[in-house]
Amino acid sequence: MRIHLTYIFMFLTLSLAAQNLTLEECRQMAVETNRSGKISSLKHNMANQNLKAYKTNYLPKLSVEGNYIYSNAKPSLFIDGGYLPTFTPNAQTGVLEPNIIGQAADGSPIFGSYALMPELNFDVEIGSVYTAGARVEQPIYMGGKINAAVKMADQGVKIASFDMIKIEKEIIEKTDDAFWNLIKVEELLKSATAYKEVVDAFSNQMQNAYATGLKNRNDLQKVMVRVNEAELLYRKAENGVKLAKMNLCYIIGLPLSTTSVTVIDNNEITGDIDNLNADITQRPEYAMLMHQVELKRQNVRLVRGDFMPQLAAVASYNYTNGVKLVDSKLFNNASFYGGVNLNIPLFNWGEGRKKISSAKIEVEIAQTQLAEISDLMQLELMRAINEYDEALLEVRLTTTALDQAQLNLKMSRDHYDVGMETLADYLEAQSIWQKAMSDLINARAKQRIAFTVYLKAAGLL
Repeated sequence: MRIHLTYIFMFLTLSLAAQNLTLEECRQMAVETNRSGKISSLKHNMANQNLKAYKTNYLPKLSVEGNYIYSNAKPSLFIDGGYLPTFTPNAQTGVLEPNIIGQAADGSPIFGSYALMPELNFDVEIGSVYTAGARVEQPIYMGGKINAAVKMADQGVKIASFDMIKIEKEIIEKTDDAFWNLIKVEELLKSATAYKEVVDAFSNQMQNAYATGLKNRNDLQKVMVRVNEAELLYRKAENGVKLAKMNLCYIIGLPLSTTSVTVIDNNEITGDIDNLNADITQRPEYAMLMHQVELKRQNVRLVRGDFMPQLAAVASYNYTNGVKLVDSKLFNNASFYGGVNLNIPLFNWGEGRKKISSAKIEVEIAQTQLAEISDLMQLELMRAINEYDEALLEVRLTTTALDQAQLNLKMSRDHYDVGMETLADYLEAQSIWQKAMSDLINARAKQRIAFTVYLKAAGLL
């Protein structure tokens, strides 16, 4: 069964790899398979479980306990016997009065009658003793500690939620970078192919001209140098495509050996961005810092609760069995008790005041970090806006440069064909045209990536 499932999984993987992937599909695959996202999801689940655990502190706690001891000790107690004086009631007052009829020579009283007390010998056998019972404890007032702990756990859940969003946006940013980098190198490969075709075609013409004696060997060597350059440029672009595909496959969770994956550029950028709607408070990092400040505030309440009065109701039911006294079992019964437990801290050498002061300082630190990182995020946003603006301008300039290079290449070829331009000038025009194409391809990819960076910095991704 496991072998069949393995083949099915491989088939599905290869089928998926053979499809044309859009940017949105790559993003979805990356988010679903990324390990950092999985860890973030597990942390969020853990925070939810902690919140549920802290809420149980509102409820009564039930526990059972038992104890067993064995001892071979047999202690005993011996009481001497003797005569005891007697008393008679006074008929008028009803008070018991000593039954004295005289006095001995030493002054001690002589009673009219005596009671005989026999000797007593108490033998105790401990042996096996066990107890079992159940205990219920219900918190009534714990100094606000339970409320503070629950609110802290709730803040932890919110922080974990925004951390999931933050990780997801970082994954999307990496995916976009890999996606547009693959688009870029594929376009560069097309450019290198086109350049190689132009150079090869011109090389064939030059070789024919050299064979017929119309061109000298020096001109042929110059062209062959460009042929070698075009071949190297093509090989670099080809290898760049392979590496870019491997990088994208790694990010979206496909095997690195997948070579049939292709991407589709169906995303349009309108051009200028809306700076007015850019707001760092929409970023998950900002929300995490805000909730971190609130968490520290609740921590002050939690610390204060350790030094507040605490009141709880307690009830217990226990059964005890064991210990023999004069061969009779002394304990063989159950008992119930209930009450309240009140704990009021009175003096702790200023420990509570110092700990509360330390917790308040943590709040100030969190607030300061919020202000500092907010400024850094604002700077990051402005940097992203400037970089996108520069990338957009670069696209416009390189587009114009490519148009000019194409026109220049055509004119240079026409002039070269009629002998009005040297071979070096024509080869230089080819190089300028190829560089202009590469610059435009790089500029477009940079604009795409800069747009994603802007969306992330502005909290719009």
